[in-house]
Amino acid sequence: MPSHRDLTFDNGFAALPDAFYSRVQATPVPDPYLVCHSPDALDLLDLDADAIRHPELIETLAGNHVLPGMDPVAALYAGHQFGHYVPQLGDGRAILLGEVKNAAGEGWEVQLKGAGRTPYSRGGDGRAVLRSSIREFLCSEAMHALGIPTTRALCIVGSDRPVYREDEETAALVTRLAPSFVRFGSFEVFYYRNQIEPIKHLADYVIARYYPELATLSDPYPEFLRQVALRTAELMAQWQAVGFSHGVMNTDNMSILGLTLDYGPFGFLDAFEPGYVCNHSDTGGRYAFDQQPDVAAWNITKLAQALVPLMSVETASSAISEYPQAFGKAYLERMAAKFGLPPGGDTASLVMDALQLLAQNRVDYTIFLRRLCDFDSAIDASNTPLRDCFIDRAAFDAWASRYAAALRQQGSSDTARRQAMRAVNPKYILRNHLAEVAIRRAADERDYSEVNRLHTLLTRPFDEQPEYEAYAAEPPDWARKIEVSCSS
Repeated sequence: MPSHRDLTFDNGFAALPDAFYSRVQATPVPDPYLVCHSPDALDLLDLDADAIRHPELIETLAGNHVLPGMDPVAALYAGHQFGHYVPQLGDGRAILLGEVKNAAGEGWEVQLKGAGRTPYSRGGDGRAVLRSSIREFLCSEAMHALGIPTTRALCIVGSDRPVYREDEETAALVTRLAPSFVRFGSFEVFYYRNQIEPIKHLADYVIARYYPELATLSDPYPEFLRQVALRTAELMAQWQAVGFSHGVMNTDNMSILGLTLDYGPFGFLDAFEPGYVCNHSDTGGRYAFDQQPDVAAWNITKLAQALVPLMSVETASSAISEYPQAFGKAYLERMAAKFGLPPGGDTASLVMDALQLLAQNRVDYTIFLRRLCDFDSAIDASNTPLRDCFIDRAAFDAWASRYAAALRQQGSSDTARRQAMRAVNPKYILRNHLAEVAIRRAADERDYSEVNRLHTLLTRPFDEQPEYEAYAAEPPDWARKIEVSCSS
């Protein structure tokens, strides 16, 4: 494997005009140390575990050193936050070091989150804390393992430098990777400034790099908008199917590539609660779990508005019109697979009726779907482990009878269906209480073993992994007291 000094930087975003960013330098932290890393993410940069432990690379990923070819910048963007337009946001605690081209020719932008103040910090210190860094690291890599498009997390570098939030904490930096960190708000900022040329310039850049199949079109912008809408619809279907709640779906947190971007007060469903609000700061429930598809649709209209200088209002409206149908189709297909059923016929009503039962009985979403994999479709089967999840057993029995009949009608064997369903219904997810235990050990004892254990576990979420069986259980009672917010 090459060393970190063999990395080749392209810096495509930094080659854009300086209207899109500010050149910056990270604020150093004292005595940095490696907390954890993702071997899978290292592979994206053609690096191995020996490379990540090199003192020079740790200093680089702490913001204390710049490698040859790096050109650090903080990106400018704006966005609608909780429905209200904020005219200037930008990378207030993130710095893009550059873009690495790996041996396969893939470009991966390397970004430090928590690297100190930038011109967009808005009075903040530009730092991230160990607590939030652990959550982002674990969830980024867990989402990738679940097959959900996401930014990646290379590693966490810690420092004993104090950082003040509600209490004194220690600083940490997450190294994030993505083909691009351009977001909806990257276009919005220039629309509201009535600056058309940067909108076109950025759109041309994104199309040329990430949607090259559109470059030959005489007018690529409507199709570009359409493709972003379709990618977003697919992403929302994946979030809803796995039970993931983002918590802060502002337009500045929406990726132009349909990636899950910016992990803050996220949460996975425990008990199935359609109106689940994972963000303690979201007092109005704008970003509740069941609102996410509609919020994404609203956000897409804001992107369409920002691109109107490149097309008519009618064309922009038409370009995003497929979103509702695309989301509905993608969601039903994913849920049908999770239930071991074909997308047509009575599947939609079986799925929706099951979800209603889960909500009424406060059944754990992930546990239900995993146990459903072992459902016995025989007429006289009791399916006791699944049945025991429900308080209203009669209602479950009625639904189970319909479900068993549908399975028998399609003629598939329970054994084949079980295998297929286990490949799409994870046994392990990043529950808040699991992350909290890892965070507490890391913060209080400087013990990162639980962080690494969780990372190892969550890279194989569909496997049985009997040695980790306890991590698949329902959350303990104390977990209900965990609160995460926009500061998390």
